[in-house]
Amino acid sequence: MRYACLVLDHDDTVTDSTAHVHHPAFLAALEAMRPGRTVTLEEYFQLNFDPGFLEYCEGELHMTEAELEREYRIWQSFVSARIPRVFPGMDRLIREQKRRGGYVCVVSHSVDENIRRDYRENGLPEPDQVYGWELPREHRKPAVYALNRIAETLCLRPSDLLVVDDLKPGFEMARAAGVDFAAALWAHSVPGIRAFMQEHARFCLETPEDLYALQFGGQEGER
Repeated sequence: MRYACLVLDHDDTVTDSTAHVHHPAFLAALEAMRPGRTVTLEEYFQLNFDPGFLEYCEGELHMTEAELEREYRIWQSFVSARIPRVFPGMDRLIREQKRRGGYVCVVSHSVDENIRRDYRENGLPEPDQVYGWELPREHRKPAVYALNRIAETLCLRPSDLLVVDDLKPGFEMARAAGVDFAAALWAHSVPGIRAFMQEHARFCLETPEDLYALQFGGQEGER
């Protein structure tokens, strides 16, 4: 086991959720609050990558606090009604990590209770720790708060952790904390995102099987 703790993003790293839950929810919010405005799935992935979802809503759409709250309620209505599937291979990875006595923590922009529900409904072991959207804004990734708490509470060093994420906030969080980062490239093929990860991530992984090999039997994907 190469890393004692896998710090996993949730959406589009463990679960195939943006295409089936989050993007449709955002389109519904746009229809309600910005009629005539839309974004494609690829554009949605890109705006979540950079500048970030909240930054896009505030900076590009000029949403007020009331509108942001309304968007959140629409999003939650979709999330509560739709349980995304786990990417094939991630279930095997998570179970093997736990079987060997390792830790699985989640740092995500989804909500703690929904993350735990998705693990439970997909038959996965419950994560050891979850840090989600319910945190104060200054503690959400890319802030290093979650990684510092994980290392402190589990008595681990930064070198014991691996962050696995498909988007830039996860990379920035890992870099700021001095933690290794693996880019999860199996959810989408957005050229700008892939180019950034291939230039900056220590590991670029095309499939969950590549992550399994990195963690338990090889070093595939290392730059």
